[in-house]
Amino acid sequence: MFSRIKSFLLENKTTKQTVAKNTIWLSISNFGGRIIKAAIVIYGARVLGTAGYGVFSYATTLAGFFTLFVDPGINAVLVREGAKATPEERHSLFSTTLVMKAVIIAVSVAAVVTIAPLFSTLPGAKELLPFAALIIIFDSIREFLSSLFRSEEKMQWDAASFLSASIGIVVFGFIFLKISATPLFFTKAYVVGTAIGAFVAISLSRKSFHKILHEASLKRMGFILKTAWPFAITSVLGTLFTTTDVLIISWMKTASDVGIYSAVIRIVQLLYLIPMVIQMSTLPIFSRLAKNDPEKFRATLEQIVSFIFLISVPLSLGGIILGGQIMHLIFGSAYAVGGITFSIFMIGLSFDYAANIVGGAIFAYDHQKSLIVSSAIGGIANVLLDLLLIPHWGMEGSAIATLFSQIFSNTYLWYAMKKLNNFSIFDGAKKIIVSGVIMALATTLLWLAGINVVINILISGVVYFGMLFALKEPAFGEIKKIFISTSI
Repeated sequence: MFSRIKSFLLENKTTKQTVAKNTIWLSISNFGGRIIKAAIVIYGARVLGTAGYGVFSYATTLAGFFTLFVDPGINAVLVREGAKATPEERHSLFSTTLVMKAVIIAVSVAAVVTIAPLFSTLPGAKELLPFAALIIIFDSIREFLSSLFRSEEKMQWDAASFLSASIGIVVFGFIFLKISATPLFFTKAYVVGTAIGAFVAISLSRKSFHKILHEASLKRMGFILKTAWPFAITSVLGTLFTTTDVLIISWMKTASDVGIYSAVIRIVQLLYLIPMVIQMSTLPIFSRLAKNDPEKFRATLEQIVSFIFLISVPLSLGGIILGGQIMHLIFGSAYAVGGITFSIFMIGLSFDYAANIVGGAIFAYDHQKSLIVSSAIGGIANVLLDLLLIPHWGMEGSAIATLFSQIFSNTYLWYAMKKLNNFSIFDGAKKIIVSGVIMALATTLLWLAGINVVINILISGVVYFGMLFALKEPAFGEIKKIFISTSI
């Protein structure tokens, strides 16, 4: 049994088994790592208070805003091209992208240290920026090497480096906050943890560092720039989605508002790991099928998007109903006012989950222009709606802005994918929707009855999956086939 499990987790056999194996490892690293890290995030948010946590979140967000080009598509190009390359070609690709990445990181960090302080508005944030720059350096190194692991479909190494960083942040987070419960010491803990993760990633990939300068190719640099430039634009526009909310709230509201909104975002980002993990797991396979087998590509895409709906529907409906209770449970009473904001974010979760998978499929078709247009629609709409709604409705207005921006952006993304490969999943989603509606009714009744939120979530989950099983949802059969085919 042990040898079979080992074979399943470390070897690539069939397409479905490879997706399952990759998803398991990426889930272990991303979910496991972030759940581990959630302990120190929750503790830090409670100890620092809404204002102190707001300063920490603002400083790291501002630093992120000034590193827009820290990954102008290089990581994604390494995954996609590396998945199709021979070992020799992959080594040259890695060497070339590594040199390019080093230059980009140096320029980005210089901008954080010299320019970002001029734009800092919250008291106490400036002194955190140099440490935020170090976090960006170490995280960028680890994420770049993770792209190498993913291109080789060695997700277990990605898991090792990510978990090391998360454990380091938690351990040193508790130590540093015990020494001094301030945003500065909290930031220093993140520096140490991310440094540990980068060191582990470098150790695991050390064989790829031989003859870096010798293997780097100017011709290949030109190809990478030509391929990646749409991602540079997409990165900038995507940043308008992920950072401007916090920055605009900081300009128009208080540090406490920033802290509460950032706490909401922490939970939302954790939930959004699900489609991200599946997207990363399937990108190498989509890249091969897009060129060689469009029919199998469509069938695979339809199955994966249907599966992502199966996961996202209960999360979305449950989050809408229980938003306030979830915020109170995780971060405490001071953050409970963020419940409405959390519920608004949950409204668009189902469609945004699917859009993550569709975006990866579009990239596999080498159709980055569609990603640019989608990011432009979403990013520009988000900024304009933020400026319009935040002055009147604060963080709730920002969440509404994000919701409508996602709707506009994802509608175009879906349209673009259907032009490339006319897939469809709605016929297979009927049982999921029916089960979701029945679950939502049960969740609401339990909430009105005053049932504890954790018990409510558990019972609602049983109702949802029980309905799917009763309706004979085919996804259960597909999951069973994956494990039968790999002799587990």
